[in-house]
Amino acid sequence: MQTDPAKTNSAIGDKMKLSAQLCFAVYSTMHGVSKVYRGLLKDLGLTYPQYLVMLVLWEHDRINVSEICNALGLETTTLTPLLKRMEKRGLIRRQRSAEDERQVIVSLTDEGLAMREKARDIPDCMAAATGQSETEIAELRQQLNGIRASLNRLG
Repeated sequence: MQTDPAKTNSAIGDKMKLSAQLCFAVYSTMHGVSKVYRGLLKDLGLTYPQYLVMLVLWEHDRINVSEICNALGLETTTLTPLLKRMEKRGLIRRQRSAEDERQVIVSLTDEGLAMREKARDIPDCMAAATGQSETEIAELRQQLNGIRASLNRLG
């Protein structure tokens, strides 16, 4: 039985459309997410990566740099300049561990801790911007976490 080349090319062609690509859906959505976060974080004077660091520290203050790297999936070489800028701004403090000088412990300053209250409404504002219910957002987050875990196992 022979296949129809026109049908085969059509099926392949549909898969090769930009609109059919998972990568583009994720990429273009992230642009929209970044744009909304830029607006929400402007008054705090934080960039999105700095906000992520603050979220980690608001959850677990006084942790070492490698723990922040693990939580955010970043390399130390990416995180260190970001932390230096945040320290210069007075949001965090970095100091060598007394037990192991190879480790740098990051902790919040009073200003960094107080910023949590100022940032309190950001998750709700972001949720509202998506037009999705809390349940839909939770389901999407679970799916994305599963996709990320699968992809991380591959490489």
